[in-house]
Amino acid sequence: MSNRLPPAWSKHLKSGAAPKPRWPQASPPQPGAPKTNSFARAQADDALLKQAYEHQQAKRLGEAQDLCLQVLARTPNHPLALYIMGTVCLGYDDEAALRYFARAVAEDSGNPYYHLSFGETYAKLSEFSAAIKYIQHALEIQPGLVEALCALGRVYTQFDKPDLALPLYEKALKINHDHPKARTGMAATLTGLGRMDEAGAYLREAIERRIDAPAAYYELVQTRKFIEEPPELQSIFRELDRPGLNADAVQSLHYAAGKVQNDLKRYAEAFDHFNKAKQAAGYKFDIDQYRRFVDSMIEIFTPGLFAAASGLGNPSDLPVFVVGMPRSGTTLTEQILASHPGVHGAGELAKLRRVANAIDLRWSAEDLSKPVNALTPELTRTLAEEHLSYLRERAPAALRVVDKEPHNFELIGLIALLFPEARIIHCRRDAIDNCVSCYVLPFSSSHSYNADLRTLGLYYREYDRLMRHWNEVFPGRIFENRYETLVEDQEAQSRRLIDHLGLPWDDACLRFFDREGAVTTPSRWQVRQPIYKSSVKRWKNYESEIQPLIEALGDLADV
Repeated sequence: MSNRLPPAWSKHLKSGAAPKPRWPQASPPQPGAPKTNSFARAQADDALLKQAYEHQQAKRLGEAQDLCLQVLARTPNHPLALYIMGTVCLGYDDEAALRYFARAVAEDSGNPYYHLSFGETYAKLSEFSAAIKYIQHALEIQPGLVEALCALGRVYTQFDKPDLALPLYEKALKINHDHPKARTGMAATLTGLGRMDEAGAYLREAIERRIDAPAAYYELVQTRKFIEEPPELQSIFRELDRPGLNADAVQSLHYAAGKVQNDLKRYAEAFDHFNKAKQAAGYKFDIDQYRRFVDSMIEIFTPGLFAAASGLGNPSDLPVFVVGMPRSGTTLTEQILASHPGVHGAGELAKLRRVANAIDLRWSAEDLSKPVNALTPELTRTLAEEHLSYLRERAPAALRVVDKEPHNFELIGLIALLFPEARIIHCRRDAIDNCVSCYVLPFSSSHSYNADLRTLGLYYREYDRLMRHWNEVFPGRIFENRYETLVEDQEAQSRRLIDHLGLPWDDACLRFFDREGAVTTPSRWQVRQPIYKSSVKRWKNYESEIQPLIEALGDLADV
C-alpha cells in the first residue's frame, strides 16, 4: 500500500464521536533492538494500515487506532499511520488531530490529502488563515483536486468571503459536474448569501441526478417556507422507503419531512419525523457528568477568585461574546450588532474553546481547579494578546468583534480572567421554545444533549443554573437579551444592545436583514427576513408530544 492515498481515501473520513485514545503503554523500540528486514516490515505495515482503513470506514475507530499504534511503535513516523490517527482523533481531540496531521505533512509533503485534512481541521477550529494556507498547498500539489476546491470554498464562506467561494465551486463543478460536495457546497454558499432560488436550482438538479439526494432534499426544504404541500414531500417519503439507507441519509430525510410538515401545520406528523431522526442519530449524553462539571465551575469561579485576579489578562474592549443556548437568538443578535459600521460579526469561533482545552478547562477534566490555579498574570496576558491578534486578523479596523459561539456560556469565568473589559451578551428565550427549536434541528454529536427530550430539558436546567451563577458573580456585567423582548420592540432593544457595546447608534442596525455577507448557521433563512413573532410560544403546537421535556424543565417551563 502506497503512502500516497489511493482515490478511495480522498474523501474526508468522518469520525463521529471518537473513543478516548488508548495510548500505548509499552516503551518504543530501543536502538539496540533486533532489526527486521525493512521490506518485510513495510509490507507488514501496509497490511495493518489497510485493515485500519477498513475499520475507519466502518467507524470502528478503536480498532483503527490500535492498528495504527502498532505500526507507529516500529515505524514512528509512518505518514499514513499518522494520517489515520489524525482522522481518529477528529471530534474527540482536535488538537491531537492537528499534531498528527502536522507530522504526516512533514513526513510526506507531496501528498495533497494530508495538507487537505490538516487544513480542514484548522477550519473546524475557526483558524481560517491556517486552513486556507494548507488547503491551498493541497491545490498547488494537485490543482484539480475537487475535495480541496470544495473545502476551500467552505472556508471562505465561513470566513465571510463568499465571493471567493463561488468561483471555487464553479471550477469544481466543471471538473466533476456530479460531485456531491461541489453541488451541495455551491447551494449552501448561495443559501448563506440569501440567493435561495439559485440554490434551489442546484439542489433540484442534484436530486434529479441522484447526487447525495437525502442531503439535497434537506437543504432544498430550508430555502423557503411552504404554505401548500410540495411534490418534494412525497418524494422524500419514497426516499425513506429505499433499502440500505445509512444513518446520515435517514436523519436528513426525516428532518426534511419534519420541516415541511411543520410548515404545513401538521404538527404531530412533523414531530414523529423529528423523533425518528433523533433515533437514527443514536447520540448519548452523560447528564450526571455534566452536572458535576457545573458544580465544579460554580465552586471554583467565585467572587473571591475574581477579586484576587485584578490586573490579569488584557483590558481591550475589542471582544464581544454572544452566549446562550443554541437557537436562543444568537445569530439574530449578531446580525443586528454586525450591521453597525464599527462592528464585525465573526460567527461561531472555536478559539476560546481551544484555549480552554489547552489548559484542560473542559467538562471531562477530573480537577478543574488545577488549570484555573495555573493561570498566572503572564499566561493570561499571553493568551489574551494571542486571542486579540486572532480577532484583529478578521477585521483590522473594527471597534468590536463579535464571537457568537453559544456554548461560551460555560467559559464566562475564563472570559472575565482574560478580558476584564469584554462585553458579554446573554441571549435568553422561553425555555420550552428554545428546547423545541433545538430538538427539531440536526445538531452534530458535539450537541448530544439534544438526543432526547428529557435529556435536553435536564441539560437546559444546568445551563440555567450556571448562568444564574455568572450573574451573581458579575452583577450587571452580562447584558441579558430576551428574544421575546427583541421581537416585541426591535428598535428599543437594538438600541440597548448597541449602547451595551459602548457605541453610538446607527440606523443600519434596524435593517440587519439587508446586511451583506454569508450566514452559515441553521438560522440562515430566518435572519434574511425582518423580525417576526411567529416563533414565540411555538411549542404549543407540539404540547402533547413534548411532555417529557416539560417535566424535565420543571419550574423553568412557563406553561
